[in-house]
Order: sequence, then structure tokens, then C-alpha cells
Amino acid sequence: MAALRPCTRVVAERILLRTRFTLPTGSIRCSSARFYSSGEPPAPPLLQKLKADLKTAMRAKDAPRLTAIRSILSATLNASKTASPIATDAQLVALLRRTARSSTDASAAFQAAGRQDLVDKEAAQVAVLEEYIAQSGVEEVSEDQLRVVVAGVVTALTSEGAETKVRFGDVMKKLLAPGGPLDGKNVEKAQLAGVVKEVVGTN
Repeated sequence: MAALRPCTRVVAERILLRTRFTLPTGSIRCSSARFYSSGEPPAPPLLQKLKADLKTAMRAKDAPRLTAIRSILSATLNASKTASPIATDAQLVALLRRTARSSTDASAAFQAAGRQDLVDKEAAQVAVLEEYIAQSGVEEVSEDQLRVVVAGVVTALTSEGAETKVRFGDVMKKLLAPGGPLDGKNVEKAQLAGVVKEVVGTN
């Protein structure tokens, strides 16, 4: 067979390379579908509402709501970079409660300093935070209810045949485990810890 002319040989080589390394369109589409289907889980509903309300507050120039929402979103973003991200409405409500408590403490300090303007500012933010807590739909557990639940868990652990005294950590783990009696509930961890220590101490 006669040798190809130089220009013809170059064209042939380019066609060969293009054929080797070009993937079928169907393969690319399939790979993309697999990639996007393995994305992160959706944000908690309350967090989605906060993000939507941020835009509304910006348009309305609602300063107290803007400040409160930005504070929560910032704390949520920081938590996402740790081993304990905000993944549920219950966790977000706990954050709202802590933030409201901090604002209340700050308000008391401003009151003592005679800064009524700052007192009013903190009070407005607390009102916004409490509004979101009330609308969250997360069930709040009273201290009396906590005592009943904790006592039930301690009794269950004791009946499982533990020869030694039930430990604080075991009770907390069982209470807050996924599917546990307090999973997804609006519970103050400090209050819960106090109740567990009290109940465990009497058994």
C-alpha cells in the first residue's frame, strides 16, 4: 500500500486520537447523575426558614430580625466545620435558646450600666429568637417529664442485669441516642444532666 502523504497522515492521526479519548454522551450523563445524587442531606426545615426570612428581613430593613438571624446562621456555619454540625431542628432550637439566654444576660449587664438603648436592642432580638423557638414545632420537655423519662431509663438499665451502679454516661447516651426517648426533643442539656445526676444518685 502506498504511504500516506504527510498532510493526510496528520489528519488521520487527529481523527484516531479524537475517537480514542472522546466518551459517549450517555456515559457522561450517567456519571453526572450519580454525582449529584450523592449530595449532602437537606438542611433542617427551620434552618431553611431562617435563610428565607433573612432575605425578607433585608427587604423590610428589619434590623432586630436581621441581627438575630445572621447570628444564628453564623453559629450554624461555624458548627458545620466541627464534629457536631447542626443537623436537626432540635439542635437548632437548642442553639436559639442559648443565643436568647446570652442576649438576656447581656441585657441585664446593659441595664446595670444604664444603657437603655442596648437593653431595648437585646430585648428585640430575644423576642425574635423566642418567636422561632415557638414556631419550630420541636416538642419541649418539662423538668417533671424529664424526671419520669430519666427514671424509666435508669430502671431499664438496672433490669438489664447491670451488677454495678448505673453510670451517668450510659443514661445520657441512651436518652439522646437516635430513636431514644429524647431524640428530636427540645431539651436543655444542662437541665437534663442535673436531673440524670439526681436520679442516678438516688438509685
